[in-house]
Amino acid sequence: MAMMIAAMLMLPGIDAIAKWLSGSVSSGQVTWSRFFFQIILMSPLLLRTRGPWLTPTLALHAARGSLIALATLFFFSGLAYLPLADAIAIFFIEPLLVTLLSALFFKEAIHWRRISAISLGFVGALIIIRPTFSEVGYAALYPVAAAFCFSFYIVLTRKLVRHEDPIRLQFFAGVFGCLVMSLALAYGNSQQVAILTAAWPTLHQWLLLGALGLIATVCHLLVVYAYRLASIGILAPFQYVEIIGATVLGLIIFNEFPDAVTWTGVAIIVGSGMYVFHREARLAANA
Repeated sequence: MAMMIAAMLMLPGIDAIAKWLSGSVSSGQVTWSRFFFQIILMSPLLLRTRGPWLTPTLALHAARGSLIALATLFFFSGLAYLPLADAIAIFFIEPLLVTLLSALFFKEAIHWRRISAISLGFVGALIIIRPTFSEVGYAALYPVAAAFCFSFYIVLTRKLVRHEDPIRLQFFAGVFGCLVMSLALAYGNSQQVAILTAAWPTLHQWLLLGALGLIATVCHLLVVYAYRLASIGILAPFQYVEIIGATVLGLIIFNEFPDAVTWTGVAIIVGSGMYVFHREARLAANA
């Protein structure tokens, strides 16, 4: 639980850096840098692992890396337009989506109570999006797209983590995420797509991008190892601690604080998510 809480408090630092750089570095280049530094940081740890590189699940690793790259790109793109806490609050429909996808792909039972809670969570997201949508338009949907991509990423993670070392899992995610973003930046530069252009960063920008990559790598490893030590039912509710970190950073760095409507949506999303996790924990205990 301590590892999960630490990770959730530090994770908004990634988004704060991405938002800070959004006026000078494209979201595509920030996303590429996040995976580039992850590869560098994970490479020494990879020496501790064993196993062939050309595994039968390499295609799933490629899909997983592509999904986390898309999720990161969508979310960083949204940060250019949205307050930090709002973006993360909307993104937190993700645990509810994972519940639906688990039922679809892993044939996990899902009853009307959980379906009702999931539907209520989407209503909470809509409450947050509606006032924001009138101000920024379709950019308010970036965190929604990020949540969908990240949900499929989590489903693949749950499938692969049963047989793969967490270090190799994160290294492959960095490699394929960086490869996907390299191709995307090459296309973006040739077609002059604003969010996919690249330029050589200044020293200050390199330091911020390196810090972003370091925070992302450490936090995702903490989450993976936390799930190896405790069950999803125990740890999943602590994901919502990230909203606290985002609110504090948004207030300190960007002078942003969620309004009453946003807090209403946050309360609905958190409440519905906590109910889903509570139901899963009770069902697991009775199994």
